[in-house]
Amino acid sequence: MTEAVKLAEQTSVKVTATQTVYNFKAGEVNLKLTFTSPLVMGDLKLLTTPVSYITYQLKSTDGKAHDVQIYQGVSSNLAVNTPSQEVTASKYSQNGLKLLKAGTVEQPVLQKKGDNLRIDWGYVYVASSTAGAKQYITPEGEAVSSFLGAQKGETTATGKQFMLSTVLPFDKVTAAPVSKFISVGYDDIYAIQYFKTNLRPWWRNAPGATIEGVLSDATKAYAKVIGTCVKTDAKIWADAVKAGGEKYAKLCVMAYRQSIAAHQLVKSPEGELLFLSKENFSNGSINTVDITYPSAPMYLLYNPDLLKGMMNGIFYFSESGKWNKPYSSHDLGTYPLANGQTYGEDMPVEESGNMIILNAALAKVEGNANYAKKHWKTLTIWTEYLAKSGFDPGSQLCTDDFAGHLAHNANLSVKAIVAIDAYGELAGMLGDAATAKKYKAMAKDMAKKWEYKANAGDHYGLVFDSKDTWSQKYNMVWDKVLGLKLFPQKVYDTELKYYLAHQKEFGLPLDSRKTYTKSDWILWTASMADNRADFNALVAPVYKFATETSSRVPLSDWHETTNGKMVGFQARSVIGGYYMKTLRDKLAAK
Repeated sequence: MTEAVKLAEQTSVKVTATQTVYNFKAGEVNLKLTFTSPLVMGDLKLLTTPVSYITYQLKSTDGKAHDVQIYQGVSSNLAVNTPSQEVTASKYSQNGLKLLKAGTVEQPVLQKKGDNLRIDWGYVYVASSTAGAKQYITPEGEAVSSFLGAQKGETTATGKQFMLSTVLPFDKVTAAPVSKFISVGYDDIYAIQYFKTNLRPWWRNAPGATIEGVLSDATKAYAKVIGTCVKTDAKIWADAVKAGGEKYAKLCVMAYRQSIAAHQLVKSPEGELLFLSKENFSNGSINTVDITYPSAPMYLLYNPDLLKGMMNGIFYFSESGKWNKPYSSHDLGTYPLANGQTYGEDMPVEESGNMIILNAALAKVEGNANYAKKHWKTLTIWTEYLAKSGFDPGSQLCTDDFAGHLAHNANLSVKAIVAIDAYGELAGMLGDAATAKKYKAMAKDMAKKWEYKANAGDHYGLVFDSKDTWSQKYNMVWDKVLGLKLFPQKVYDTELKYYLAHQKEFGLPLDSRKTYTKSDWILWTASMADNRADFNALVAPVYKFATETSSRVPLSDWHETTNGKMVGFQARSVIGGYYMKTLRDKLAAK
C-alpha cells in the first residue's frame, strides 16, 4: 500500500522582476523551486520567446545521500477556455528533447473575442532534455496516483483535462546542490487579427521558426538566459530602490511581469512593431489608449520601442482614414481582434492628451522628436482639438470611466494643458520656434486660468468652481517629469498637503465621490512630491494593500482604501505606471 503523501514545508518565497523563487523543506532534503519567465525588455528575441523555465535545485540537509524524484504536472487546461472543451495530447521526441503537447480538438483560431476569455487555440508544450526523465499523459485526477504507482501513461490521448507529467530523477542528492529544469512553452500559431489580417506572434517571423526549434534553442541557452534574467532583476531592483526605497521597489517588481504579460507583440503588415495590450477584467478592449498611458513609464525606462508599439496602431487607424475624427480613438477593437474601435463612446480629451504627452515623453527619453515628426499632421489635429475643447471639458468620460461622466473635470483639464505645452516642446525640438512659442504660451495662459478656476482654498477641486470637491491631479506629474514648469510649486505643495491629510489605511481615494482608488494613479501622485518623506507616506498604504489585501487575485489596480479589497480590475498592464518615480528621476538626471 502506498504511503500517504506528506506536504513539504515552504520556508521562504522571493519575487524578482523575472523570477519567483520558493524554498521548501521535504524531509531531509531542501528544494529550491524557481519559476523564470525571461521577459527582458531590451532583447526582443528573448522577450518574445514563448518559453518559461521551472528549475529544481536539491540538496541534502542531514549529511546523507538520498535518491529523489521530482514530479511536475502541467494541466492541459492551459490550452482551453473552459475545462469542458475536448483536448488532444501527445508525447514525442525531437531535437534531443522529450516533448509533451496538448491543445483543443476544435482549434478555433482567433474565433473568440472579449474579456475573461482564455486562449483555446494553439498548443501548450512541456520539454525536458534530462537524461532518464520520464513523461506521460494521464487523466488529471489520476496524475499523482500514477506517479506514486507504476508511472504509466498514454502516448496520445483525446478527452478532457489531461495532465502532462514529467518525472525527473535526482540520484544521490548530497549537501552539494544539484539542479535540473524543464521548459514550458506555448505556440499560439496566430496571435492577433489586425484590420482583418491574421498576424503570427513575433517569434514566428524568423525564417523557418518552429516551436520545437524554439524549445530546443531555449534549452541550450538556459544558463545564459538565467544569467541575463539575474542581471535584469538586479538592475530593476536597484533603479527602483534608488528612486523610492524598498517598499516602492517591491511594488515595481510586482508590476513587472504582469504588465508585460498583458500584451502581445506582433509585426504589422506595414512592418511596424505592434505591442498590443488587452484590457483585462475591464472590457477586453485591445490597444486601449488610456491603458497605454498609465503603463508607459516602465516601457519608457526599459525599451521605448515597446511604447511606440503601443502607439503605432492608433496612429495607423487615424492616418489610414479608417478613423476620421479630429481626436484619437479609444482602442483598436476587442482582444484579439484589432479591427477598429469597439468601445461605445469616445474619450476625445483623454485619448488625444494621452497620445501627445506620450510622444513628448518618448522624445525626452530618446533625445529627439523623430517619432513625433512621422505623425506630426495627426498630432497637430489632436492638439487643435484640445486647444478648442480641452481647457474646460464638457461632459466626457476620462480614463476613470467607471466613475461616470463628468463636466468641468479639473484633472482632465490638466491633461489638455500639459499636452498642449508638450506639443510646443516637440515643435521646438523639430526646429519650429514659432509653433513652439504659440502653443507653449497658450498652455501657460491656460495653467493660470486653471489655478484660479480650480482653487478651493486648501486644495484644488474635482471640478471647476467647486470648493466642496477634490481629486488626485495625477496628470500633473508630467509637468514635473517633462520639466514644463506650467504650474507653480504652491499648487503641488497645497495638493500634497491635502492628500496626506485625506488618505486612508490602504491609500488615497481617487476623489471626493468615493473611497475607492486606483493604485497606479497614487504612484503618479506620489511622484509629484519633491521630498522622500511625502512620497513614502503616499506609497506605504499602497504597499500595505498589495501585501495584505484579502482579495486573492492577480494584482488589482482598483481597490477600496478603507478595507484593502479589490473593487474591480485585475491582471492589467496599467501597473507599469508604478515606475513613474524611477522615470522622473532618470529624466531629471539627463
